[in-house]
Amino acid sequence: MIQLGEFHDLKMIRETDHGVYLENDEGEEVLLPNKYVPQEWKEGDIIKVFIYLDHEERPVATTLEPKIKLDQFAKLRCVEVNKFGAFLDWGLEKHLFVPFKEQVIPMQPGEDYLVFCYLDLETERLAASSKVHAFVDNSVLTVEPFEEVNLLVSNMTELGYNVIINQLHLGLIYHDDVFKPLKIGDSLKGYIKKIRDDNKIDVILQRPGYRSIEPNAQKILDKLKSAGGFMNVSDKSDPDDIKDRLQMSKKSFKKAVGTLYKQRLIDIREDGIHLTDQDQ
Repeated sequence: MIQLGEFHDLKMIRETDHGVYLENDEGEEVLLPNKYVPQEWKEGDIIKVFIYLDHEERPVATTLEPKIKLDQFAKLRCVEVNKFGAFLDWGLEKHLFVPFKEQVIPMQPGEDYLVFCYLDLETERLAASSKVHAFVDNSVLTVEPFEEVNLLVSNMTELGYNVIINQLHLGLIYHDDVFKPLKIGDSLKGYIKKIRDDNKIDVILQRPGYRSIEPNAQKILDKLKSAGGFMNVSDKSDPDDIKDRLQMSKKSFKKAVGTLYKQRLIDIREDGIHLTDQDQ
């Protein structure tokens, strides 16, 4: 299926007065207008395009790269408001529509807003909503403590700043953990500080120190320090050897090593694991 709001690698199959028709593996076709057709191409070439609706509500392809795509969050500028709703600049010829019912506050031209791009199932059109927290889900988490993550600042609260994590989950940076100015829509890196029993996520902006890491990772760090910064053990080691030397399963060892590596506390080499220079 040629999904609206997504990039697709499609085959160029035939030329018309209006452009070149593209086809997917299922035989579905979409037009790439002349203005986006490469100067040199031949039948059968594969081209990467973005699919959306043109001004006549027909699916069309473009080689332009939008500022947001389906099921993503981004900060976009409002360029127009009429009796139907607001329209945002998302980098394409036709602006992205925001119904009034999907606006937290009435949008104004020239202002920037954090929005989510969704497919309206009633109209089968792409639209956006500034009610971004309705589109995050913490019921099943895909992150772990101390993991580096991508953040989007969504709003400020009495406790701190709500952030969208990896375009999926909602987290909170407490005011005490904020050491630089933050604005709604800021995109930045952060780290999972804590996951609570109710799946609420605490986030920090600074890389956590090794004393905060999970116990198995701390055990490996301690062993490395006492061994002069090197251990000839790896994910290829025998599980019994890992158990005898570190008192943990191979699965726990691999998870702990992954945590240390993500935090750049160790290097993984062919001969084993090494402490990085900063931690020796």
